[in-house]
Amino acid sequence: MSMFGDGLDAAVHKAFTRPAPKSAPAQMRYLVKQYKTTKAVAQMLRISQRTVERYVKDQIKKPRPDLAARLEREVKARWQPQIRARARKKAATTGGIVIDTRARLGYTAPIGSTDQDRIRHLTVALPPQYAAQLFDAQEAGAGDQELREIAAEALREVYFQDGGRRAGSLEEVRFTDVEHLEFDL
Repeated sequence: MSMFGDGLDAAVHKAFTRPAPKSAPAQMRYLVKQYKTTKAVAQMLRISQRTVERYVKDQIKKPRPDLAARLEREVKARWQPQIRARARKKAATTGGIVIDTRARLGYTAPIGSTDQDRIRHLTVALPPQYAAQLFDAQEAGAGDQELREIAAEALREVYFQDGGRRAGSLEEVRFTDVEHLEFDL
């Protein structure tokens, strides 16, 4: 489970104009429509083709918890791709992204400064270039650590240095022990 990747996905999901299918049969029908065959859906979900056909015909309505989680994840990953792309593009070009986090933040600075790590609760609007970096890294398959580094760099620039108006000699921001993380477009 990727905290940063899931947070970015949740922010994009807020842009959906229609809710994704909720019931297992409706989700299965949607996936069959996307993949064109019940065999492809069965292979993707690691179940039998006959089971997929039963869900499509409403003969089975309640999946096992592990199958329900896979089914929901696959539907959300494919739901409204154009709206998802539009929301990412808007955040990366004009809107930016808001990060709300409660985490241990500290920084590396010259001797004599108070660079002690401490728990901070921040809600910061990040400029579009950082939203673009986060989404591009996520698309490239970056892990949580790389996304955390991009977010730390953004917080250094926007929160600690205030766009270059203060703390000019700040070198590195440490972003650890994340208790809460939420993104909003």
